[in-house]
Amino acid sequence: MKNSMKIRDLESRVGQEIAVSPWVEMPQERIDLFAKATEDFQWIHVDPVKARQSPFGSTIAHGFLTLSMLPKLTESTFEFSDRKMGVNYGLNKVRFTAPVPAGAKIRGRFTLAKYEKLEGGVQTTWSVVVEREGGDKPAMVAETISRHYF
Repeated sequence: MKNSMKIRDLESRVGQEIAVSPWVEMPQERIDLFAKATEDFQWIHVDPVKARQSPFGSTIAHGFLTLSMLPKLTESTFEFSDRKMGVNYGLNKVRFTAPVPAGAKIRGRFTLAKYEKLEGGVQTTWSVVVEREGGDKPAMVAETISRHYF
């Protein structure tokens, strides 16, 4: 369920975990489509037979596919009622800390790291931890920056 809130109300919540996204599946079909879109056909992502012999035991999602799921995880988690538009502004840090096997589910945990006022809006920096269901450590950690305009 989406968290409906006002972006203006987040200023006092810096340092707090604001929301956790629903789980999203990472099926082989999504991995294959990402490989086609990026022309990254490394066998660990697209060859299930060969990948069974790898240390992971199966194909795994591209790290950049996991990163590219942030908009989906964000959009399924947040609804800001007081903004007209939001845009991705950038990333400060990204680490792919554990593989995401084909068929696994991931979710994002969003902690507000910084809130800065801009002319006509605000810039937010989020510490995001992407978890894999059943995993013993995060699949990815990232610091993302977004701009929200009123």
